Amino acid sequence: MEPPSAPAHRQHVPWHRLLLAVSLLSFWNLPTAAQISIESVPFNVAEGSDVLLLVHNATENILGYSWYRGERAGNNQLIVSHRVDNQVNNTGPAYSGREITYPNGSLLFQNVTQNDTGYYTLLVIKNDLQTEIVTGQLRVFPVLPTPIITSNNSNPVEHEDTVVLTCEPETQNTTYMWWINNQSLPNSTRLELSQDNRTLTLFNVTRNDTGPYECETQNPVSAARSDPFTLNVIHPVAQPIIEASNTTVTEHEDTVVLKCLTNDTGVSIRWLFNGQSLLLTERMELSQDNGTLTIEPVRREDAGDYQCEAYNLGNSNKSDPLRLDVKFDPTPGSSSGLSGGAIAGIVIGVLAGVALIAGLVYFLCVRKTGGASDQRHLTEHKSPDFNHIAYSSLNFNAQEPKKPTLAPPSSTATETVYSEVKKK
Repeated sequence: MEPPSAPAHRQHVPWHRLLLAVSLLSFWNLPTAAQISIESVPFNVAEGSDVLLLVHNATENILGYSWYRGERAGNNQLIVSHRVDNQVNNTGPAYSGREITYPNGSLLFQNVTQNDTGYYTLLVIKNDLQTEIVTGQLRVFPVLPTPIITSNNSNPVEHEDTVVLTCEPETQNTTYMWWINNQSLPNSTRLELSQDNRTLTLFNVTRNDTGPYECETQNPVSAARSDPFTLNVIHPVAQPIIEASNTTVTEHEDTVVLKCLTNDTGVSIRWLFNGQSLLLTERMELSQDNGTLTIEPVRREDAGDYQCEAYNLGNSNKSDPLRLDVKFDPTPGSSSGLSGGAIAGIVIGVLAGVALIAGLVYFLCVRKTGGASDQRHLTEHKSPDFNHIAYSSLNFNAQEPKKPTLAPPSSTATETVYSEVKKK
């Protein structure tokens, strides 16, 4: 009796045992040339999306096929095996639940991760038990986040410090690029990039190195650029100067504009008056950057020495004092400061003085006239006696000033003159 034919015998062999035998045979006897090819669609896939390992040139007389994780068809790396005639799938240790097989041998991966990156091997078993093996590759890349720039020193000192800028985060299979002032980095001995371009070093920074800086990350599926990063380089502050619209002004009439001029960037401005911080009044106004001081109108208390000071985090410098002179009118009624009562007192005093002088003049005239008459009378009746003592009294009652007159007093005059001579 002839033994059963080989094909009949193969029909009674369980599928999984046949697949194992073919796999072991194929592992030791790989074909020299593969007619089947695998294409990754898309070629580079972003993490979280789907990718298809598409099989090309598959023959029609396929008994089944198996997919393996890696470059070898080992049982521990089996993902899934598929029998074409009954559409039965058997999963293996490397199966994740995200794989879907198609009748033509293609394999779909859903929601891929970076861990899915690598090689995949397809073993095809034909009806005549001939095998073909081909390997494909998945390239999974992350969607890059917006990078940020970190610095080892945010306030470096000019000509002294070295600054290291780093583009974060560190990501595998990522290209790093740098930009300064929206342009690629210039050739300079003071600039140095790390081997992976992720770190930029600036030696002996200057004020021209302030930036802004940007770093850009790229991979085959995405690209992102950081927000601008600016260095605050501290330098020796140059002395500012004050420019004035006028240094000699008139009170209540003129306006003064003082400007603080400096060539430094990144500095702040403050004002001083007579060596002290300027206290702003309602007549004073500063510009938004404090660089311009306006006084409108000027008053006498604004006269004095003005200075502006430029400063940054590490240094400061003051301008030379600028003298502001304010002219004002000191006459009464303008800005003399005399009250109405004081002025009235002065006027009354002047009038009283005039009245007193008038009275004295009048008295002297009367005394001269009356004295001459009395002297003649005394000479006729008696010789002079030097032992006599004369007493006299004089009373004045002046109601209003009058001009002096040489005429004798009338009966209606308000002045009263009394003279008495007594013998001792």
